[in-house]
Amino acid sequence: MSPDMLTALAARTGAALKARGLMLATAESCTGGWVAQALTAVAGSSDWFERGFVTYSNAAKQEMLGVSAATLAAHGAVSEQTAREMAGGALAHSRAQLALAITGVAGPSGGTPEKPVGMVCFAWAAASGMLSAQTQHFEGDRESVRRQSVAFALQTLLQLLER
Repeated sequence: MSPDMLTALAARTGAALKARGLMLATAESCTGGWVAQALTAVAGSSDWFERGFVTYSNAAKQEMLGVSAATLAAHGAVSEQTAREMAGGALAHSRAQLALAITGVAGPSGGTPEKPVGMVCFAWAAASGMLSAQTQHFEGDRESVRRQSVAFALQTLLQLLER
């Protein structure tokens, strides 16, 4: 997805959030705040973007988002279980009604046979109780995996909003 397409997707996501009177929080690991950057590049984003957490280390995930040590020990940082707890933690530690979380292996190193480079786990949570998680496998270099992750997170959030 080109930078212009990502900007347009962020603007559409923002418009959908604003139309519903919702605020969003993000919890990002492998994307390093790229979702928050894409969203806040849209003028007027303070109407619908509440805050972003960049929790790259396991300690940050635990301290800032309340991800449990047991979850990290049992499933690892790159897991749907951790992504769910990250999204829930972003809701609990913000004033937002919606949250999205991303954790994955962007590469070029760090992959294993069970969790290869390009594996990224996502979660979306709402104050209403909705909690959804999904794993994707992306191809390409580090930047490509990260860009595809940002696009997927926003596209899925937009689909959830439009339901």
